[in-house]
Amino acid sequence: MDTTRQDSKIQTADDLLREADLLQQAGATPPPASIALDPELIGDFIVESRDHLAQIESQLLTLEREASSAEALNAIFRGFHTIKGLAGFLELWDVQKLAHEVETILDGARNGELILTPCGIDVILESADFLQRWLQHLETALRDEPSTPPAVNEALLARIRGIPTSEDAIAPSCEASFNQDRAPEISAEDLVSGIPAAEPVVEPISGAVVVKEGAPAVATPTAANSSDASTSAKRNQTAAIRVDTAKLDYLVDMAGEMVIAESLVRHDHNLSALQNPALQRKIQQLSRITLELQKTAMAMRLVPIGPQFRRMERIVRDLARQFGKDVVVETHGDDIEFDRSIVEALGDPLMHMVRNSLDHGIESAEDRRQAGKPAGARVVLKAFHQAGSVVIEITDDGRGLNRDRIIAKAIEKGLIQSHEGMSDNEIYNLIFQPGFSTAAAVTNVSGRGVGMDVVRKQIEKLRGRIEIRSVLGQGASFFLKLPLTLAIIEGLVVGVGRERYILPLVNVREMIRPVEGTVWTVQQRGEMALVRGNLLPVVRLYQKFGVTPRSENPRESVLVVADVEGRRFCLMVDELIGKQEVVIKSLGETLKNIPGIAGGAILGDGRVGLILDVERLA
Repeated sequence: MDTTRQDSKIQTADDLLREADLLQQAGATPPPASIALDPELIGDFIVESRDHLAQIESQLLTLEREASSAEALNAIFRGFHTIKGLAGFLELWDVQKLAHEVETILDGARNGELILTPCGIDVILESADFLQRWLQHLETALRDEPSTPPAVNEALLARIRGIPTSEDAIAPSCEASFNQDRAPEISAEDLVSGIPAAEPVVEPISGAVVVKEGAPAVATPTAANSSDASTSAKRNQTAAIRVDTAKLDYLVDMAGEMVIAESLVRHDHNLSALQNPALQRKIQQLSRITLELQKTAMAMRLVPIGPQFRRMERIVRDLARQFGKDVVVETHGDDIEFDRSIVEALGDPLMHMVRNSLDHGIESAEDRRQAGKPAGARVVLKAFHQAGSVVIEITDDGRGLNRDRIIAKAIEKGLIQSHEGMSDNEIYNLIFQPGFSTAAAVTNVSGRGVGMDVVRKQIEKLRGRIEIRSVLGQGASFFLKLPLTLAIIEGLVVGVGRERYILPLVNVREMIRPVEGTVWTVQQRGEMALVRGNLLPVVRLYQKFGVTPRSENPRESVLVVADVEGRRFCLMVDELIGKQEVVIKSLGETLKNIPGIAGGAILGDGRVGLILDVERLA
């Protein structure tokens, strides 16, 4: 909890634990309800408990892979012990009761009195889910909205007390119990809500993020460095504070406004007319400070992708148990940082991609053996930087995409007339069409053809794109290419007539000045430009937006070669004005759906430039 602002109420989490344990041992009356209902204390309890539950879930998955890991077992025990103590102090008796039962089992495992089996881990994960639902209830109550607390599940308590003590004690009903209890939570419609997002860095509901001193954002501890959750919490209390995300977003907005104001001053023609070296040096110093302020503010929005990967590990684990498949998850690049808004929005797309890999891509153990593959399948989640963007790769070693089946299904649904002239990536991208599915049967997880459509819409909303690579029988890889941040874009400013437009620099390949014979009119294909031996379609930007150009002659214009998902085309503009980082501004509800326009920005001279949606222009 945040100890810096409420010394009179509470000191540290360990103080609370000691006090709660003493009260419990002495049979004393717990603290009065006025303290338990303090919104500030409850809010801190929610945030800290989410941190612990994230660690608990991650360490449980580690313990399932490495049954002898005392480090993971101790971390899980400390997490439940801390939650139990804090819940008792705040008079959350249902939470304390459940956490106490789990703590008792874990203490027995630590002392060698019992062995945690996969069935036992199922039950402990379900207990963590119950605590997550309680936290959601508390958040709703803090917002003064009606909410019913989750009732104590006596059946769950009984299963906790009856956790098998050895591998030989696993009853045949264990797997049946898992499927019965978990299947409703991982259906196609309820998967996201059924498995809570364990993200200690981002708290979108309570509106709090953790910002470390000397670093852009706090990274989620991994299995290798999270053995002592209590010690880590104490250390972070002096190195971190919790900041309301609304305040953080306002700071970022104001930093962007300051950049715009500084640019207006620097480009003011009255100021530039003054030949004063001292004044120019002061303006340059202001520019450097403003740029650093903007970079720092933007860095505060960046959070690691690791928590989302941890969430996917849980989904893979539960789905694999439901399907009876043996699947191992590998993650790479957990510390790669994204804009907070992007990380929050990636939950649904990643969930759908992983779900499809488990259901459609990965074969059963028997089928894999017949194909000469190991019975255990692999799903790899990887994040890395590439050409100014961040890429998330989802790869499985399953059966891969069946090109012929996709073509047949697309023709059957009338999406295409023929696949002639279509690249493999264009054919594979047909799976993102609404209602498209090659599944032979509809299950409670997938087969209705809605998931992948959601993926494409969400990624496009984030100004990203998807690329697919697949080898039949060997697996498939999906690459989600995303910007680092949604607030700033590096663009090429171009002029058409009196208007200014901004092309995202990530989509720009080169600029050329046409000469005689560069632009041709090709029958049934419109205008084409001959660029390095290739014919590329030409889009006259003034025709798209009804603007009067300086000249309609291509030789008096500039061709900007743009690239979208491997498809290249040329944009004809009047002039190139320069490269500039701009702060993206929304055009509001009235103008948000203009084809080819992604937003607006205020340029250095104070004019408004429209940011082009290159994919729609293509």
